[in-house]
Amino acid sequence: MAGTVTPAASPWHGGVPAPGARPGHADLRVSNQDREQVVEHVKAAYAEGRFDKLEFDDRLERAMTARVHGDLMPIMHELYGSHPVRPMPYPPVTGRPMPGHHHNVRAQTGGDRLGAAAAHLLPLTGLLVIGPLIMLLAAGKTSPYIRKHAVEALNFQLTLLGATVLLAITFVGFVLMPVLWIGGAVLSVVGGVAALGEGDFRYPFTLRPVK
Repeated sequence: MAGTVTPAASPWHGGVPAPGARPGHADLRVSNQDREQVVEHVKAAYAEGRFDKLEFDDRLERAMTARVHGDLMPIMHELYGSHPVRPMPYPPVTGRPMPGHHHNVRAQTGGDRLGAAAAHLLPLTGLLVIGPLIMLLAAGKTSPYIRKHAVEALNFQLTLLGATVLLAITFVGFVLMPVLWIGGAVLSVVGGVAALGEGDFRYPFTLRPVK
């Protein structure tokens, strides 16, 4: 019909880039959801034994550091070629983790476990917020496991600092601060041990502004 504009075809089918997507879409920037979708496909292919650990690490790093669709499309083409891409569910729009999504992330190497544990334990050396933040920035892009624990530890330390500022206003709060910090230190140790054992750990009474 004259005057009707046909919308451009999306380079995404079921939340992942189609191998045959038009080149013009390659320059479009990707979202965190786009990256996570491709990461899920890479993990699924690795679990099926379709490539070795080095190939898995390479594809995972490329997916997590992708900036535009053109960075993600070659990865999906390597996984599926010209075959239809299997749809994967989107992460929830609310930002809350889907059941079995973030909490089922497992360490791939011993380095992942050590890095995740360091995110919990570095605050005990006085690095408080800085320790988890360093682990998040240094290794969070290449290891979902380290990112999960670093984000949790960072949110806890931010909550702890905020509570300390509020408690310092009153005399009773000032007296309770040592108890608060001792409890925080104990929880950090528990978190570090859980990370070493590939366990999930959630700090109690914690605000989570960092996702």
